[in-house]
Amino acid sequence: MNNIKYDFKRRAKELVSKMTLAEKTAQMQYESEAIDRLSIPAYNWWNEALHGAARSGTATVFPQSIACAASFNDKLMKKVGNAISDEVRAKYNQYSKFNGTEIYQGLTCWSPNINIFRDPRWGRGHETYGEDPLLTAKMGTAYIKGMQGNDKAYKKVDCTLKHYAVHSGPESLRHSFDAFVSEKDLYETYLFAFKYCIKHSNPSAVMGAYNRVYGEPCCGSSYLLEKILRKEFGFKGYVVSDCGAICDFHKYHKVTENEAESAALAVKSGCDLNCGDTYKWLKVAVAEGMLTEEDITKSSERLFEARFRLGMFDKECRYNQIPYSVICSKKHKKLNLDMARESIVLLKNSGILPLSNDKKIAIIGPNADDLSVLLANYNGTADDYYTPLRGIRKLCKNGVIYARGCHVTEDESTWRYGEHPMREAIIAAKHSDVVIMCMGINPQIEGEEALHKGFKGDRDSIEMPLIQQKLFKEIRKTNKPIIFVNISGSCIDLSLPDKEADAVIQCFYPGALGGIALADIIFGRVSPSGRLPVTFYKDTTDLPDFEDYSMENRTYRFFKGKPVYSFGFGLSYADVEEKWIDENTVEISNKSDIDTDYSVLKFQKKPDMKLLDFKKVKLKGNSKKIVIFS
Repeated sequence: MNNIKYDFKRRAKELVSKMTLAEKTAQMQYESEAIDRLSIPAYNWWNEALHGAARSGTATVFPQSIACAASFNDKLMKKVGNAISDEVRAKYNQYSKFNGTEIYQGLTCWSPNINIFRDPRWGRGHETYGEDPLLTAKMGTAYIKGMQGNDKAYKKVDCTLKHYAVHSGPESLRHSFDAFVSEKDLYETYLFAFKYCIKHSNPSAVMGAYNRVYGEPCCGSSYLLEKILRKEFGFKGYVVSDCGAICDFHKYHKVTENEAESAALAVKSGCDLNCGDTYKWLKVAVAEGMLTEEDITKSSERLFEARFRLGMFDKECRYNQIPYSVICSKKHKKLNLDMARESIVLLKNSGILPLSNDKKIAIIGPNADDLSVLLANYNGTADDYYTPLRGIRKLCKNGVIYARGCHVTEDESTWRYGEHPMREAIIAAKHSDVVIMCMGINPQIEGEEALHKGFKGDRDSIEMPLIQQKLFKEIRKTNKPIIFVNISGSCIDLSLPDKEADAVIQCFYPGALGGIALADIIFGRVSPSGRLPVTFYKDTTDLPDFEDYSMENRTYRFFKGKPVYSFGFGLSYADVEEKWIDENTVEISNKSDIDTDYSVLKFQKKPDMKLLDFKKVKLKGNSKKIVIFS
């Protein structure tokens, strides 16, 4: 290997030394301009790959992050990351032929979101790997390793840990919010996954959050970015701001007076790249003595070292040969279906499941045929998809009767000329042997997209929408068996179906093939193996103040009440028994004829409850396996 060729730091230093101040400051903005005299093409740093190549046309749409977390399978997560980055790279290899990339066409992926899902009302929680620091850390590490590749010199793509730090709602306050937490909560909960991922997977970048911590804006905090991130955690990559976060310094946080001061504070604190337009004022900041040109040079060199490491200037980088044919390939679709199956959690089963596929089935509910609950957010465009209705219909011998039943949240009977779909649902139920109710919420209710459409982005409560409660009770009156499927990215109070339905299934936003995966579980083609990555509380009153970032009485680790379903809970069709031989060794016995996957969870119970490790194993019927934890 040519040491000079692969000394990316040295090459970056030499290239940046040839740039003017104006050229360097332009490269620190996410829409980096071309420098023709140095043969540097334009490059847009903004790309998304949360659960697939996103917002750039056709791509394999894998299950949302929270669904992947429910698999408790970090080895499968790594394979998913590898497939996603193949598709991102394949797209870039074609887009780069246009002599410059536009938004969502580059190799710098602003994923994963490893914030802790501390409160189920937070709308963006489904972008995360749940409420547990270790689960988040291990799934995030696996994703990054799969994404960034295993080449000794080059990276396939860059991964970006976000949002650093102490960020998990409320969305409506995020541009001005100041989070105060104890040092214990800061390090054990909010920073744990960042430190773990940096140590174990070498992510290329970190994205600063919108909010403040201890009075300092995250993208302008030398405490967070220099003292902790670089010195304590040993982070060697580059830092990018969340979009518009630096203009928040003077607009909402009121810690600076103007754009130039905000830009200077961010760069001095260690933020190298600006998603936004505040870094257009960097030349003014230098001219007025707020920054030196050396400060600009340091950040520019970090950014170009990253571009060299991605092989953008080297034809021999093997990732430049990834063909466009990997997009939505058969291999990726199989992997997508595997993850979707493992992400589904069986919460209750009176014995009705698995269901015979020759039953006369009614499928009822607002999420039964809703594409949005497959795709979640930050998603690509699926070349094919299966909603629960389409998936179940595909496997059902006698067809299905479908009725939407109600709007996801509103009572249409109160609208002028509105439909009255509940009666149709009652008729459908009466003409069936069994009812599958596909209920829950959707990404228009929880998530950043909701915020952009003028809504809060978060939920006020975790209760099932009243109109859906009414629909459930009306269908219950028909005395037909009910398989209740809750589709959501977060906790819903499921105490009503837990009490009265014959089976309850939690289906987190399951990706483009989610309907097939659900049907496979319902009809017993696959034994369920998912576990809950979050606590399912009973009532909104169980939750502390949303704006309080203390972990007191939050998540399974500190909650003092009784949940409907606890973190880590999940049933199987197989009869599996755990026998712990010692604190690190467990014998897993499958006492049934059913083959199944099974997640073994190792907990510490004192002084605080916490997950120490987990492993996913395959168990043949009537078999045993020894699982050893280090």
